[in-house]
Amino acid sequence: MNILIVNNTVIPATKYGGTERIIWWLGRELNKLGHKVTYLVAAGSLCPFAKVLIYIPTVDINSQVPDEIDIVHFQYAINGFTKKPYLVTVHNNPGEVVLDQNSVFVSANQAERHGSSVFVYNGIDPDDYRKPNFDGKRSHLHFLAKAAWRIKNVKGAIDIATRSNNKMVVLGGTRLNLKMGFRFTPNLNISFRGMVDNDQKSEVMNGSKGMVFPVLWHEPFGIAIIESLYFGCPVFATPYGSLPELVPAKVGVLSNSKSVLIEALKHTESFNKRLCHEYAADNFNVLNMAAGYIKLYQKVLDGHKLNPQSPQLQSTNLPKFLPWNN
Repeated sequence: MNILIVNNTVIPATKYGGTERIIWWLGRELNKLGHKVTYLVAAGSLCPFAKVLIYIPTVDINSQVPDEIDIVHFQYAINGFTKKPYLVTVHNNPGEVVLDQNSVFVSANQAERHGSSVFVYNGIDPDDYRKPNFDGKRSHLHFLAKAAWRIKNVKGAIDIATRSNNKMVVLGGTRLNLKMGFRFTPNLNISFRGMVDNDQKSEVMNGSKGMVFPVLWHEPFGIAIIESLYFGCPVFATPYGSLPELVPAKVGVLSNSKSVLIEALKHTESFNKRLCHEYAADNFNVLNMAAGYIKLYQKVLDGHKLNPQSPQLQSTNLPKFLPWNN
């Protein structure tokens, strides 16, 4: 197949960038499988394994798609595209909007919440990380997310890590944050690394006893979850969105109760690091992701719609923040 992957941001992402890293891994794996991959992405993008075209937001998208393309894989909501067969991956929680009939979600929960059953799990490429070290000393917990987003609940993560007598490294945040008002964390048992690349993440997670992830929204997927499990880190989180799919009891604890998670964080050693790694490596790898999308590409090329009707959020007027109890 001749596949065009479209996103309106720069690739590759060197630090933060969930969607950017997923489409990079996907394109590289599709290339390895013998497909021809082209990216239509923002100016400044570079890629050694695929052709790069520059996306221009002010120009009709139909005129930017080359004639030789077989299928177009959009990574953002679109309107009015008619030139080629296409599908759209929904990476976020888009709210109360009607989505394209060829929408693909990134977890079963995200799909179900929009009246769909079409999803492909994200997968990581281990070639972009250090090798997990299961025998080294593990001295801290870690939090990995864009900490400035209140829905990620770094404050709650710090609270339960501290109350369980653990040190924690925050990846994706800073001790002083002025972007969302004045936020300062004086607790010296909590260290902050800011935005990090895969090598820096690898270092921290190879020394981590577990990931703390008490999100307050329905997480669509959560690449940080499978990255952490890949490094042998069990996950201690709230049971929202994709979390129950990604974190069975053998690799973590899910609860919206602080007391339950605090007690679990006192017993991180009860989880098998190698089992966590093998679970993530077997279920959330880039080959599985590419294979899932290839099946959907073929279905669209055969003239079928992916959903019988346009997906949209089934439950409205949800609270801004989901419960976080004592």
